[in-house]
Amino acid sequence: MPLTLYDKLWNEHLVQTDDTNESLIYIDRHYLHEVTSPQAFEGLRHKNLKPWRLDANIATPDHNVPTDRGNEFDAASIKDEVAKIQVVELDKNCNSFGIHQFDITSNKQGIVHVIGPELGYTLPGMTIVCGDSHTSTHGAFGCLAMGIGTSEVEHVLATQCLKITKLKNMQVNFNGIPQRGVTSKDIVLHLIKLIGTAGGTGHAIEFSGSYISSLSMESRMTICNMAIEAGAKVGLIEVDSTTLDYVKHHSNLSDSMFHQASEYWKTLKSDLDANFDKTINIDVSEIKPQITWGTSPEMTIDFDANIPTQEDVDEASHENLLLAKTYMGLDDSKTLQDLSFDRVFIGSCTNSRIEDLRDAASVINGKQVSEDITEAIVVPGSGMVKAQAEAEGLDKIFINAGFLWRDPGCSMCLGMNPDQLQPYERCASTSNRNFEGRQGNLGRTHLMSPLMAALTAINGKIIDPLS
Repeated sequence: MPLTLYDKLWNEHLVQTDDTNESLIYIDRHYLHEVTSPQAFEGLRHKNLKPWRLDANIATPDHNVPTDRGNEFDAASIKDEVAKIQVVELDKNCNSFGIHQFDITSNKQGIVHVIGPELGYTLPGMTIVCGDSHTSTHGAFGCLAMGIGTSEVEHVLATQCLKITKLKNMQVNFNGIPQRGVTSKDIVLHLIKLIGTAGGTGHAIEFSGSYISSLSMESRMTICNMAIEAGAKVGLIEVDSTTLDYVKHHSNLSDSMFHQASEYWKTLKSDLDANFDKTINIDVSEIKPQITWGTSPEMTIDFDANIPTQEDVDEASHENLLLAKTYMGLDDSKTLQDLSFDRVFIGSCTNSRIEDLRDAASVINGKQVSEDITEAIVVPGSGMVKAQAEAEGLDKIFINAGFLWRDPGCSMCLGMNPDQLQPYERCASTSNRNFEGRQGNLGRTHLMSPLMAALTAINGKIIDPLS
């Protein structure tokens, strides 16, 4: 029987299925951070349990860490008491249980979904979980990767297994060659606009097609990262030569072990006649740069399109439209290009890799951040991304243009650290969610690519990337 990639990964890791149709699957890699792990570790202590398989767990602080740390910094220096407690507790728990952590002082610390692949802990064919919804990022490597809750973090620590229900299969084919100025961020925002934030609910989305095959691993991670914004729990891409080249460069496998493993990894693709419950075909050549206008990722339009009015949506959506436009302060604006921006944020687990920073730097070299922009920050996704960017001179390009060059962390993506919007500030953001208050109380977030965010910083407003 022909199988999808998701089916193959599921079958490889299935332990058992019970009478209620819930299944127990084995977990190969477990990533931990400071926000969703403290209660899980405390649960182990109360039950007098230990992690089942220590070397399957990797930890790093990312959500709460300040990104203006400098060289001399430790967790005790964090000003916010809740953030400090969570980071300190992660240190204590990892030391107590013997879990390997890249702590706040490590030059390899960073956003968990950035350091996992670049340090070689994410490998094709793995099942991967983390107490963070954007764990779907790792599906770019032909992995079954998903976010879990705190109680499940405890369960995986104790048993190395997870109890879940199998998902349906959905295929999204991206074919064609994109227009200049269009990136993988635009492509996935277009998908979310098309199917909505519930379009992938109950499904694992496999991304395929000639466009996907042409992408770097960084761009594939961006697309899988935002599968969750399309309602899916899992996003994944088959293994090909691009995957293998990346893994060979980043993993610590010996040549013989890599060769042996790659023979299996090459099978991690859907069979030709595999059955998908839902299939969507998209021609990427027709897609323009995409930007969100409202308070949900599905509220996305072409950068030069009119902001929706009541005439553009069905009657059932009128109230949501009005609420979103009021929150975003769009009453007097016809297009996004009419808006003035206050802040620019380039970073997050969606767009903080070296490719993203290169894209942004390419359009600002020799230019200056607009006087209308209060603050523009660039936050590399990890210590290794930061070091590579500095070796290439990207930091100098940003700094000379007037950007703030920061230390690794989740930063302004979610406002759990000092990088937050003030009320009513408008932000061009490369993160993944534009919910009300996501980046700070009453802050207004517009999601876009690093290239478009950089152009917005220079011009103080949204412009045509080809102008």
